Amino acid sequence: MCHGGSVPTAVSLPDDWPAHPDRSLSLNRMGSFDWDLTTGLMHMDEAALDVFDTRPAEYDGRPESLGPRVPPAESARLDALVSSALKSGVDSYGAYFRIRCRDGRLRWTHTQGRVMRGADGRPHRIIGIVRDATEELSHSAERLGLDEERRRQTSVVESTTAALAHARTVRDVIDVIGDAHGLERLGSMGMVMGLVEAGRIHLVAEGPAGSFVPGTRYTRIDDQYPMSEVVRSLQPRFLDSAAEFAAGYPGLWARISSMHISAAAYLPLIAQARPIGAIGLLYQDKDGFTQDERNLLVALGSSIAQSLQRAMLLEQEHDLAEGLQQAMLPRRIPSVQGAEIAVRYRSARMGQDIGGDWYDVIPLPGGRVGAVIGDVQGHDTHAAAVMGQLRIVLRAYAAEGHSPATVMARASVFLHELDTDRFATCTYVEADLATGVLQVVRAGHLDPLVRGSDGSCRRLLVDGGMPLGLSAEFGPLEYAVTTLELEPGETLLLCTDGLVEQPGADLDDGMRILMGLICSGPEDLQQLADQVCGVIDDRGGDDDMALLLLRRDAGETPQGGGRLQQHVAPGDPEALVAARHMIGTAVRAWGARGRADEIELVADELIVNALMHTDGPAIVTLRVLAGPQRRLRVEVEDRSSALPRRREAGDSGVSGRGLMLVDRLADVWGVEPRGSGKCVWCEFVVD
Repeated sequence: MCHGGSVPTAVSLPDDWPAHPDRSLSLNRMGSFDWDLTTGLMHMDEAALDVFDTRPAEYDGRPESLGPRVPPAESARLDALVSSALKSGVDSYGAYFRIRCRDGRLRWTHTQGRVMRGADGRPHRIIGIVRDATEELSHSAERLGLDEERRRQTSVVESTTAALAHARTVRDVIDVIGDAHGLERLGSMGMVMGLVEAGRIHLVAEGPAGSFVPGTRYTRIDDQYPMSEVVRSLQPRFLDSAAEFAAGYPGLWARISSMHISAAAYLPLIAQARPIGAIGLLYQDKDGFTQDERNLLVALGSSIAQSLQRAMLLEQEHDLAEGLQQAMLPRRIPSVQGAEIAVRYRSARMGQDIGGDWYDVIPLPGGRVGAVIGDVQGHDTHAAAVMGQLRIVLRAYAAEGHSPATVMARASVFLHELDTDRFATCTYVEADLATGVLQVVRAGHLDPLVRGSDGSCRRLLVDGGMPLGLSAEFGPLEYAVTTLELEPGETLLLCTDGLVEQPGADLDDGMRILMGLICSGPEDLQQLADQVCGVIDDRGGDDDMALLLLRRDAGETPQGGGRLQQHVAPGDPEALVAARHMIGTAVRAWGARGRADEIELVADELIVNALMHTDGPAIVTLRVLAGPQRRLRVEVEDRSSALPRRREAGDSGVSGRGLMLVDRLADVWGVEPRGSGKCVWCEFVVD
């Protein structure tokens, strides 16, 4: 039975519990306890309760009820000691610790415990004594364990310094010092920190919750505050008692006296001989600071200052590099009729590790739009600078009206001649939103993805060429154009490899994970972009990431204004194949399947004639004309001013039939002069 009444339990206690100590213990200011580990009950005799300055009626048989008498730091140390003894298999343990008496005084106490184990070696009971050790320790400083305490404090500084070595931001430094474990190691109940900014001290970390003093977020260095004093003097300030705190800083003390602070240490944070801030450690169960403690805290302050300075420098470098990159990205995305667009950029690392990822959206004539995603090799400000130049020239080439393949080839030549050792991967998509026809060119980049209107996701297998810069140096410089269709309501996704690369994982696995994320993502395009980028935020990747989403409006119908154009160079069979593919895709997308064979045959004949009978390229243009009857118009331009003429077919029947074929199949056709050349055109009614 324990004092304060019996405690019912469903688990039976040992037959000889509690143990009966010798009466001589109480005569020597010692008490005994018997702790049954199975039930958690701990019997304490009157002498033991007296050591804890606890009345029998206040104790309910459980160790937790002694909490008000044992300061948190001491309690944590005792718990760790007992846990270690139980796990390590030792038979006994002993420790000196402090308790807080009813009058608020701290008193040294000693405990010795014997661990009882069963046949299986498991501990089931601890029997021991507690005694008042005040007089003993006053006569023997060695028994106080000063050497052990010194080693513990040194270990705290070393472990804290080691943790600070990994801090890359000011917030990291604050978290290392201010979290519960950090404060527990320091024996402190709270921490405040301020940084010097423009002649003021900016409070960046507060003490315990609810301890903020209004008006102290920013304070002057000449104010009567302890942090201001240590910044002015560059000397630490140790407040050994509440009375000293109240006398030195009456204004501040009046507002924090309810926190029951018994001591405080304020340390200047000095880096390269100048103050960058100050830190204050607050204590509730401390009676002053020994010289060893002061020396160790000063050393800790120096370590914190160095970590803070490094973190502040890294943040400044990162802000500079990121600002450079953000300045080179489009300031705004233009509104494009017939489409919804979302773009995102994420920087995944700190310091100058900024990348050359970029995106761009380029309005083009005839209701078309160019979408670009790219990544310059490297993670530094040079990569960002190259990215900015490459983005500008690629935009300029596209706006001049060049075909996607020509845009990419010229960009590759530009990068090669830029006198840099960097290359870049890139994907350029020219989209006709009225028809949904996409012309895609890929230079060493990831394949695009398409999310269907039903939420499905597929990977677009696009013919690829060498990265920009490399193709101009090693060849071939030509880039294949892949023509695809984007249905109303479908979403095109372009991204850089930072979104799919994971350490130790295959790139294809990353693509599959991304496709699954897109399938399960929200319908709203902006929310989908945020969710995809959240993967980078959660994963904490080592690469930057750019993302571009383009959704074709579900209500878009192929009305007048649709326009596609392709340059076909002489002696370039791949360009001719790409032009034929574009024509076939456009005809189907524009709802002219019934006349698809006629249109493709006539267009092919006009292109081949232009290439055979002129010295330059052919430029083929398809457009939809609105009117009483919807018509599809095919135009083929060349550099020759000589007008075509109908000829009789030769004996072989191979040539001479071109214009006859055009005249028979097209509803109407003609020839127009165009500057230094001409344009042969024909129209087909497609209603």
